[in-house]
Amino acid sequence: MRHIPANLLPGKPYPLGATWDGLGTNFAVFSAHAQRIDLCLFDPSGRREVTRLAMPEYTDEIWHGYLPNAEPGTVYGYRAHGPYDPQRGHRFNSNKLLLDPYASRLVGNLHWTDALHGYRMQSPRADLSFDRRDSAAGMPKAIVTDEAFNWGDDRPPNVPWSETVIYEAHLRGLTKLREDIRPNERGTFAGLADPAVIDDLRRLGITAIELLPIQTFLQDRMLLQKGLRNYWGYNTLGFFSPERTFLSNGSANEIRMAVRRLHAVGIEVILDVVYNHTAEGSELGPTLSFRGLDNASYYRLVPDNPRHCINDTGTGNTLNLLHPRVLQMVMDSLRHWVWSFHVDGFRFDLGVTLGRESYGFDPNGGFFDALRQDPVLSHVKLIAEPWDIGPGGYQLGQYSPGFAEWNDRYRDGVRRFWRGDPGQRPDFAARLAGSADLFSHHGRRPWASVNYAASHDGFPLADAVSYVGKHNEANGEDNRDGQGDNFTANWGVEGPTDDKSIQALRAAVTRAILATVLFSNGTPMLLAGDEFGRTQQGNNNAYCQDNAVSWLDWDLAGSAEGRALTAFTARLIRLRHAHPILRCARFLYGKEELPGGILDIAWFDEQGRGISPEAWNDPAQRTLVLRRAARADDGTIPVLTLLLNPTEERRLFHLPPPTMITSVLIDTAAPEAPEQPLTETTVTVSAHSAVLLLATVGGKS
Repeated sequence: MRHIPANLLPGKPYPLGATWDGLGTNFAVFSAHAQRIDLCLFDPSGRREVTRLAMPEYTDEIWHGYLPNAEPGTVYGYRAHGPYDPQRGHRFNSNKLLLDPYASRLVGNLHWTDALHGYRMQSPRADLSFDRRDSAAGMPKAIVTDEAFNWGDDRPPNVPWSETVIYEAHLRGLTKLREDIRPNERGTFAGLADPAVIDDLRRLGITAIELLPIQTFLQDRMLLQKGLRNYWGYNTLGFFSPERTFLSNGSANEIRMAVRRLHAVGIEVILDVVYNHTAEGSELGPTLSFRGLDNASYYRLVPDNPRHCINDTGTGNTLNLLHPRVLQMVMDSLRHWVWSFHVDGFRFDLGVTLGRESYGFDPNGGFFDALRQDPVLSHVKLIAEPWDIGPGGYQLGQYSPGFAEWNDRYRDGVRRFWRGDPGQRPDFAARLAGSADLFSHHGRRPWASVNYAASHDGFPLADAVSYVGKHNEANGEDNRDGQGDNFTANWGVEGPTDDKSIQALRAAVTRAILATVLFSNGTPMLLAGDEFGRTQQGNNNAYCQDNAVSWLDWDLAGSAEGRALTAFTARLIRLRHAHPILRCARFLYGKEELPGGILDIAWFDEQGRGISPEAWNDPAQRTLVLRRAARADDGTIPVLTLLLNPTEERRLFHLPPPTMITSVLIDTAAPEAPEQPLTETTVTVSAHSAVLLLATVGGKS
């Protein structure tokens, strides 16, 4: 930057952040309770503070000023002056350099020292004490940016929800071990954009990749002291800036190129985002940005003791979306990722927290209302994790229209059914049909249920059929962390085994579960690597395992077993795309009768008989037949029948009437067998297997 003036010009209170206009940069930052805010300029490395300039104007609780000749690349931070009065919720300390909440690019890394805290950590008065050390040396700094990028003919794929198949992946873990990618690009957006990776995703048939957090996140001090790392990234420091370790060349354009290449083959990009809390932790955490700018506004504090943060998130603090400026920041951040990076949707971590009003969770709370009316965000995919740890924190099925939700009841029900638990048929049937008992209200559709058998949070699918207990010793918490009951089975041996019969049984259950997920009504989600049998060695909480425990093992993917399971998974996805009734856009209730006396949905036992209420409630009955039918565009009526046998022996299924010319689309016990006609009215279904049949009324089969 050229000559720095002695004072800032007044500038404007909007937009927030640092905005370059070609001649200089406008700086604007929110604080309702600060008495003064200084703009601190640094040399390009961020190591030396060059000057401090007081923000000259304060409009509508926005501090702002304009710096002529400040170009992209200008490095800066803030210092906020005001009361240090924790018992009233105020934690101003001008000795602490603060990151701009709207920073879209950072320089330097956070280096843990006690000076990052606003109080003296060893003081007997704890956070009521005051620390006078300058924290700038340990802080990353913001950089003024120019977001220009040539998007060419990029268009969002706009895949309908009913046709969506989600692939949940960690950006780093996806390509870190791929030897066909240049070493410096492994684990980055450049790796994701590699044609070999995109070809693999395209061949698998998924329509959307959902990435674990890619916004700038913090490496926890406690984990670093243990020699571990925050791998998952649910500890956001910057809501507008990408995590720099995910960029091979340091440029955010790497993200844009990856998105553009994925869009070109019809794959959407969904971001897992964390707006329920920040990386600053509890009142005993560091002062890095929000806490130092306005602790009482950015965080929800205990009403009768504002020294303490409300902790509905389990991470120490809860972002205060009841404050209009905090809500504005979240909305601005979401639009930033859509406008600047063309992402296609968001999955909201601990979504219940985002809907908490002063009286509790409200599906029509301010944040949800803001999303639903927003002309940009109301048109992208919105997915909620429908729980947090606060009061009334489990809200599955209670979100407003427009949201899909992670359905953990689906995950648990599918695992229990195929594990062979008694009494599972009624609940399992509801999950297969789209969980209408949870989502059929306010005009919501089956796609609102995100159906999955495994996600990043818990066992991958291979471990769900290989372990009964969790094995999280490597996390350094004496195996106390992670969910206790995972509804899993090891089928005779805990962990790896050379027993061929157990290996075959695990493979059969795995295929049956994958078929269930892809053949259920709702939105299927696959965990990256489940298509070839990845394992976390029994760790069901690998949040801190930035190593081979979490990274996808592409040698396994290239093995004979891995290739076979990948081909089988791709075949399931092709069947889902080929047969609309497997992804019906509306709930079926068995009330619509089609020609031939066939109902749109019906359930039968293995004898081909309708299931009586007494039989539904018989815990010993475990096999199940699901038949669905719908009129096709050509006037024919495809009829798909799914036979499910979770028992330990082969079972003879009698097809329900009426008799139709039928073909076997896929048998999970014979994954490589081609489609073939069925000449009998009975089908033998192997143990722990499923068979999908197709008949056509009014046309040829």
